[in-house]
Amino acid sequence: MPSSNGKIALFIDGVNLYATAKALGFEIDYKKLLQEFRSRGNLLRASYYTTVDEDQEYSTIRPLVDWLSYNGFRLVTKPTKEFFDHAGQRKAKGNMCVELAVDVMELAPHVDQIFLFSGDGSFQSVLEAVQRRGVRVTVVSTMTTAPPIVADELRRQADVFLDLADLRAKIGRDPSERRSREHQEPQEEHSPEFLRRPARAAVAGD
Repeated sequence: MPSSNGKIALFIDGVNLYATAKALGFEIDYKKLLQEFRSRGNLLRASYYTTVDEDQEYSTIRPLVDWLSYNGFRLVTKPTKEFFDHAGQRKAKGNMCVELAVDVMELAPHVDQIFLFSGDGSFQSVLEAVQRRGVRVTVVSTMTTAPPIVADELRRQADVFLDLADLRAKIGRDPSERRSREHQEPQEEHSPEFLRRPARAAVAGD
């Protein structure tokens, strides 16, 4: 049963959350994450933002993106941009800050609280703006790493700071479950049908 915390929405900076969980030594179980936050209020939307390298035949992010889109998350993606540095090395970059900020502002009138899964200080201004509209803001990141992943200005702006390390028991993937999957042969027989499609078609229509 949802708690009495009102209407809530999750905004997940995918790259930032992945890096944070990795620094803390665990993997996110997104099914558990959704269950946990549904128990905290009336969850209107859970949005996940990431860039995708469309030129690669297969990318490790594609199965996750596809799974999330079928299991209660709203996916917002865009192609990774490539460039060459001063040494002529091929590099890739991309962030979803603008897309995430716009969605936060648009949904703010319809929710009582938002949870931002990111430590990026560039979100401070948008958090301040929605707080002026009476929306309560919780930032989910970590201070337990050295240095802390969450920007100090973002943590100070939040009404509540929730350390991802404290959520590990509730939303972390069971390591024994991962080992079990790795030893299953062939693996795709144990995967949902939509994850067995060719990688190039994995994000079609996103």
